[in-house]
Amino acid sequence: MSKKVYVAGGGAAGMCAAIYAARNGADVTIVEKNTRLGKKLSVTGNGRCNLTNLDMRPEYYNKAAEGRMKNWLSLYGPEETIKFFKSLGVIVKSENGYIYPISGQASTVVNALINELNRLNVNVVTESQVKAVKKAENGKSPYVLVTNKDKYEADAVILALGSLSGAKSTMSTGDGYYICKQLGMSLKDTYPALVGFKCEDDGTMPDAGVRALARISFYLGEELLTSEIGELQISKDGISGIPVMQASREIIKFVTEKKPVVASADFFPEYDEEDFEALKRDMYKLRDNRTLEEFLLGFANSNINSMVLKKMKLSQSMHMKNIADSMVSCILDRYRDIRFNLTDSYGYIQSQVTTGGMSLGDIGNDMAVAGYPGVYCVGELLDVDGRCGGYNLQFAWTSGSIAGTAASM
Repeated sequence: MSKKVYVAGGGAAGMCAAIYAARNGADVTIVEKNTRLGKKLSVTGNGRCNLTNLDMRPEYYNKAAEGRMKNWLSLYGPEETIKFFKSLGVIVKSENGYIYPISGQASTVVNALINELNRLNVNVVTESQVKAVKKAENGKSPYVLVTNKDKYEADAVILALGSLSGAKSTMSTGDGYYICKQLGMSLKDTYPALVGFKCEDDGTMPDAGVRALARISFYLGEELLTSEIGELQISKDGISGIPVMQASREIIKFVTEKKPVVASADFFPEYDEEDFEALKRDMYKLRDNRTLEEFLLGFANSNINSMVLKKMKLSQSMHMKNIADSMVSCILDRYRDIRFNLTDSYGYIQSQVTTGGMSLGDIGNDMAVAGYPGVYCVGELLDVDGRCGGYNLQFAWTSGSIAGTAASM
């Protein structure tokens, strides 16, 4: 007789787990509180869905997960992910190692997963919120899955209830944390990660958003916390973009605790000190009757120029012939150290993942919860978070496949 496997949560990890369990002969039901499956997955990667990354390393995950990820990725890594999606009819392409569906649409991925669930006759119960997993006192099955509407007897339960990150429409409210704590698991402090930050309003932030290549470094006092290079996005109220999001995992705790974290942007990250000094000497030759605004015209984005001059309290209409070499040097040097005082993050709603979650010390290598054989915990619910670039979805596929296979056996 087929094992009855219930998957709580119909996101990436949940659908993957359900497919692997059903392919292995289990009778599978997904219980999802949204009106449809894959709601968060459908908007991931700006709607393009970065499935995985060919440069997959354990050190690209949080320190608490790094050791476990080495083992899990050896069982199910990028190659297995690509084969899995090929089996669903999803052709992928590589963009410098970043793996996307060739369609460029996250909806392709969601629909392919749903089509496979339908082909495997996986039952789907929507608009039903999971409340608890309990050991059955009586009955043919060892567990009971309790929802706000019903109770289900189960041979195995896979908890794929996600985290706190995501738009309100995805209903990412961290329900799974409470349920896992009922099972005796411990919760590591949670914070929004892969997220941008609000900055102190000093009147210098650009009214129009600006994007530019930069090295962004974060300091707590004199201590360098972390540094990243990429396309920095500056808006009226804060900073974002890939380098900020990558760094967010290292600084979010300090910002949340209202520690004085400062970001320093270098808009010439590809120049070493000698090259930049040579560039400055070339710029000195332009010191004629032109204004400061005209002088900086080709040096950087006009919005960045305006921001630099506002921070230095200089007028754009000043004539270069009236500005000393030492001041010109100071102006140009500022492009290598424009500072932003961080006041807060943009929160869970705008974050891509949650750092923290259920302790990995409470689960086995097969994702089973200690003391509850047949109950598994996967995906964002766990204390696993990776960099931008397909690393978090890779863990969804990795953990889902391992748990789905184990639950069906």
